[in-house]
Amino acid sequence: MDNHLDHMPVLSRGRHRNPKRGACFMELASYLAGERWSDHPACTHPLLAALARLVNDNTSDESRARLVGLVPSIIDLSSDDLRVDARIALRCATTALPVAAAERQLALAVSVLAAEEMLTRLDGAPSGRLSEASRRAMEEVPHAAEQARRFSRAARITEKGFRRYAAPNAVQLSVVGIVQACIPDPDSLLRTLLEETIADCAALIRGPQSNAPVMPTPIHA
Repeated sequence: MDNHLDHMPVLSRGRHRNPKRGACFMELASYLAGERWSDHPACTHPLLAALARLVNDNTSDESRARLVGLVPSIIDLSSDDLRVDARIALRCATTALPVAAAERQLALAVSVLAAEEMLTRLDGAPSGRLSEASRRAMEEVPHAAEQARRFSRAARITEKGFRRYAAPNAVQLSVVGIVQACIPDPDSLLRTLLEETIADCAALIRGPQSNAPVMPTPIHA
């Protein structure tokens, strides 16, 4: 039986000049969205797109095809709301912190606190609020968590600095931390991270009742 996915570009690492040479996750998104061929399409929040590119490029060739079903759900997820950047950074940091090597834990713990602080500031809530996911992640690394708290008390990040530097660094550090972690299946954790981050963004941008469509992943013989 003919499968329309057979006629689409094949996911692979890096940028591609045109669909005949393959596609990264975001290039395939631009293709499906009807945009100009690009790995930075306008249809997706820039930080979410950055996460998708990192996951695509750091997933093994054997597992990358499993990402295809997530591509449609990332289309039309764009917003200028800084809460989106903070939620992306927070999801990434809380996912990576419990599994990352010791030398990456301090930076990731600081990323957790920075994202939480930005969310409380934007929500007008009292400083120091932590979500349950953040508390659990920090409890896994008590030494790094205490160091991060001391550092964060002495530093105050601006909204501009968070969007431009802190949030992108959190995403990159998190993906690298997962890839280099001593866990049995980093590919699955990367896919879960991307899937859950897309869901977080959809809830913020489209509303909590959002249920983004996901295409079935093709099964190859």
